[in-house]
Amino acid sequence: MDIKAPSPPGSFLQGFRSDAMWLIASLLVAGGLVLGFGLLAEEVIEGDTSGFDRAVLMAFRSADDPTNPIGPPWLEEMGRDVTSLGSFAFLGFVSVAAVGYLLIAGNRRYAVLVAAAVAGGEAISTLLKIAFDRQRPDLIHTTRVFTASFPSGHAMLSAVTFLTLGVLLAKANPDRRVKAYFVSLAVFLTVMVGLSRVYLGVHYPTDVLAGWCVGSAWAILCWSAVQWIEQRRGR
Repeated sequence: MDIKAPSPPGSFLQGFRSDAMWLIASLLVAGGLVLGFGLLAEEVIEGDTSGFDRAVLMAFRSADDPTNPIGPPWLEEMGRDVTSLGSFAFLGFVSVAAVGYLLIAGNRRYAVLVAAAVAGGEAISTLLKIAFDRQRPDLIHTTRVFTASFPSGHAMLSAVTFLTLGVLLAKANPDRRVKAYFVSLAVFLTVMVGLSRVYLGVHYPTDVLAGWCVGSAWAILCWSAVQWIEQRRGR
């Protein structure tokens, strides 16, 4: 019977240092995103972003009729389809399906991660909207809105949900190309949802940027917490 030799202490310490460095790097990125949100929020409150917001919004509007988005009618309809990918209903269905699958597969830890990330993201988005209470752009909206403008809930929740699920899918596959594909797809969907909000005239671009910052930071923090727990249990 072959007996495997135990791993030398040096390899264990090297792996521990590598995990610790990744965790520290993740926390630094999350901190940078939170700082970016704070600086952006300060500029929005002081009104320093009004020129930038207006210029970008008008770039997505028809020069002949500023009440309409640029492009043919089918492009506007596509914009509504894309923006629905960041809706509470769609992301809720996707999250429940993911949690259900993870529970059936016996991976309760990741099921809790998805549930906590999405539910926490929704709570943070609601609190921030109430705190800032920014009015929506004074344009004719091509889709109905019910909450304040800053930060964009669609941009924030799509970042939380898509990035969390993208990292989970990437972790489950050893092929680096597949990992890159899943993460890139998550980023692509997040960006497209945010752009659709500006295109439809329901959000200022700074609303979307703020949503991306907070959503990405929250997703990173949730994932870092799970990684930290796994490292402690592994030791």
